Amino acid sequence: MEYAFRQREKEGKTEVFDPVRKKWLLLTPEERVRQQFILFLLNVKKVPITHISVEKAITVNGLKKRYDLVVFDLEGKPWMVVECKAPEVEITQAVVEQAGRYNKTLRAPVVGVTNGHTQYFFTIDFATEKIQPVSL
Repeated sequence: MEYAFRQREKEGKTEVFDPVRKKWLLLTPEERVRQQFILFLLNVKKVPITHISVEKAITVNGLKKRYDLVVFDLEGKPWMVVECKAPEVEITQAVVEQAGRYNKTLRAPVVGVTNGHTQYFFTIDFATEKIQPVSL
């Protein structure tokens, strides 16, 4: 399902307004997927905008990385990590592992990947290291 987001033309390029970061961004294929997922969280799942973090730097195995989306629970702890890819990028084991690497630092119980067409979400029990597919 497509959600309508604010967009504009500026200097011959299409930009989209990110309601979380409160700024205009170049509308790339990956940004379209990210914005569609943000609108899904806000409009369908009713996640408060203050519980969503977009493209923040974290340290993973001593390296600086940037996650796409993190949703926080009511206590301010990471609840879900989402890796967004452009629609033409196939969701492979490597993509899932990328989200998993980010989650080693964040320790969210839900991890997901999406390219706008295909999405996979998993719950993780850190005590048993059991991973289960889950639907949003």
